[in-house]
Amino acid sequence: MEHLWLIFSLLSAFSASLVGIFGKLGLTSADPNAATAVRAIIMAVFLFGVVIVQGNLQEIPAIIADKKVLLYIGLSGLAGALSWLFYFWALKFGKVSQVAPIDKLSVVIAAVLAVIFLGEKINLLNAVGIGLIAIGALIVSIS
Repeated sequence: MEHLWLIFSLLSAFSASLVGIFGKLGLTSADPNAATAVRAIIMAVFLFGVVIVQGNLQEIPAIIADKKVLLYIGLSGLAGALSWLFYFWALKFGKVSQVAPIDKLSVVIAAVLAVIFLGEKINLLNAVGIGLIAIGALIVSIS
């Protein structure tokens, strides 16, 4: 149970890797904004299905009723939508092998923002790892 975060993180990384591959294939003759909108609709339908199957549909009104939760979830959705738009535009003009590593600089940015805004602590080893991610992403994308 204590390693569920790692299993879900690896599944997330694998799934995210397929976004770039399938997205690049789908963008050969499609507008990135329209493609992103279609992707969002497919995701929404799929996720509502998951919530229904899990029997958690009653949780949605609770999220909507809590204004603070709704604000942060809404901002997260807006940030995610912008990320998708920019990612699909980058895929339209760049190689997946270049775009994906730069996109993963989000790991570095998220860690820095978590320290600044959430008060999370990182130790020297964490800082070195974050730095290596940044350097690695840049090296992979420019070569």
